[in-house]
Order: sequence, then structure tokens, then C-alpha cells
Amino acid sequence: MEGKTLVTGGAGFVGCNLVKNLLEDGRDVVVLDALLRPGSERNAAWLQTLNAGSRLTFMKADVRDFAAVKSCMAGAEEVYHLAGQVAVTSSLDDPRTDFDINALGTFNVLEAARRMKTPPKVVFTSTNKVYGGLEHVAVERTGSRYRFVDRPLGVSEAEPLDFHSPYGCSKGAADQYVRDYARIYDLPTVVFRMSCIYGPRQFGNEDQGWVAHFIISALSGRPIHIYGDGMQVRDVLFVEDLVRAFRLATEKIEVSRGQVFNIGGGPENTISVWREFGEMLSTLRGAPVEADFSDWRPGDQPCYVSDIRKAEQILGWRPQVDRDTGIRRLWDWAERYLAQNGLPTDQTQLEPGRIALSA
Repeated sequence: MEGKTLVTGGAGFVGCNLVKNLLEDGRDVVVLDALLRPGSERNAAWLQTLNAGSRLTFMKADVRDFAAVKSCMAGAEEVYHLAGQVAVTSSLDDPRTDFDINALGTFNVLEAARRMKTPPKVVFTSTNKVYGGLEHVAVERTGSRYRFVDRPLGVSEAEPLDFHSPYGCSKGAADQYVRDYARIYDLPTVVFRMSCIYGPRQFGNEDQGWVAHFIISALSGRPIHIYGDGMQVRDVLFVEDLVRAFRLATEKIEVSRGQVFNIGGGPENTISVWREFGEMLSTLRGAPVEADFSDWRPGDQPCYVSDIRKAEQILGWRPQVDRDTGIRRLWDWAERYLAQNGLPTDQTQLEPGRIALSA
């Protein structure tokens, strides 16, 4: 099938939103996903309801399987490589699996692309964790949040890399491979170092997808656990805005190829993970939402805000969904989902260290 798009991790939260967008645009899409992340099987089933017919092909396969990656990529013009092990704690418990999925899996994608007669455009989802704990960046606490003392516009792509935790190392290695394959082999690759993404179809947990995890917990009365003091700040980005950035990167590959973009909500869409977000949840629920606290995790940043000016300058991209609107939209989706389906069983069966494949 010529002219197709491959999405690895396409049954994950970001992946299924991207696949939906591509299908609505009339694209032929192949989804490669091992369905290891809780909620991914629900998203895979949901994709089948979109009535895309033969334009959607699902392959239950693993990015660690080079033969499967090559087979799925055959004939692809675009590859969105979203599959990955996404949890810091999982990487601490099982660093070998973390490395195999994130580093080796990405290497497999790059090698499959390099061996094609006409290499496809490759978009890779990296993470702000490649910058480590940012201990050298001055942070101060003001009111209910932390803030950068001398980076009012956030962290730029010029920030030195400082991998911290096995997860940071595996994603960082993959990040650099993707970037270098553009330089050495002239592959049309693009790296997005993502901040906190949220939106519909997100079945989060406390390791990853915390915005949805807190919302689902608040709606269902499940306990919420906070690492740190809850004043740590993140910039949050609604998934539709992220998908738009991905599509712009491939549409404008002549200027985006070989580039790295920090992508998030930016300074205008920041929130402290509990002191402010907890108040929002109590307002949305109409009743107090409580949480308990424990020590910080390795590599946790008291403050992380993306400097998104490069994406604006090169791609013409800026977030269109503001923080409050996006959180309300996710709350409404989660409320409808729980009313129709009940609490996802995989939300009640999560085990510490469980490996997740889809991004």
C-alpha cells in the first residue's frame, strides 16, 4: 500500500488521537502496537469504531521486533514513532526492558527507515526528561508553586542534556539517534521533546498521564498520591494541539527535518500539580478532593516549562486550547466515559513497575 502512514504505539493515548486525525484527513494508516499499556486495548477497539474500513490496519507487534517494524513500514511515506516505555519507576525496576523498548525499539525504526529506497519522514516523541533534574537552574517557591528565576519563557532546546534515571537515558539515547540519523544519513527526522500532554482517551496513572489519572480518580473516589510537595509546576498541552504540531512537522519537512522542538503548553499554560490542580478538581467535582504525599522521585523537576518559541518560528505553531478549557474538556470526557463504561478495570489492576509500551 503506497502513501500510507505508520504510527507505532498507535493504540496509546496520543497515538489513537493522532490516528483519528490522520483517518479524518483521508490517510491510510497502519498501527503497530503491542497493547502492553493499560487502556491501549480499549483505544484499539475504539479506533475500529471509526469506520475507516481498509484505510486502517492494526498490527499487534512490538518495536523490539525488527522484522515486524520493517514489514509494517513498507511503503510508508510518514512514520510517527510514539511507542515507548513511559514510566520512570518502571525504568528503575526493570532498566533492561526500558532500554530495549525505548533505545533499541527506536533504533529498529530508524534502521527500517534508512533501508527503504525512499526513506519516510520520521517524527519521534522524546521527553523533557532528557534535561535531567535541572538542578543548575535557579528555582524559587512563590505561593502555591515553583517558578524559574531566570527563564521566564521556559526551557529552550539549547539547554544541555543531562539524562537522569534509566528512563531519561533510554529516551535520551533514542532522541540523539533520531537527531543524528538526520545528520549522518540525511533521513528526514524530527524530534519533539514533550512536556505534559493530556486529553480524551487518556487512561493515566501516577507515573504517566497524571492529569487524566487525577481526574478519573476524583470522579471515581479513588485515592490520589502525590510525589513531592504538590507545588511542582508543569506546562500542560491538550492533545489536539500536539497532533497539530506533528502534522505541521511532516507538512513542513523541508524546514523541520533534523530539528528538535520542545513542545508543551508554554508559560501561558502552567499549573502546579496539586496545590492548584487540586483546587480545580474540587471545583469541578463540587466537593473536596484529597491527596496524600510521599518523597520526590529521582529526576523529578520542581519546575518544568517549555520554551515553545522555536516551534512557533519554524512551524507557525502555538497552542490553541488553553489550560482551563482543556482540563474542562477532559473532565467532561472522563465523566461521560465512566458513566457509560464504569471504571476501567485496568485502572484497578495497575501494579508498580508495570511496563507500558504505547506512548
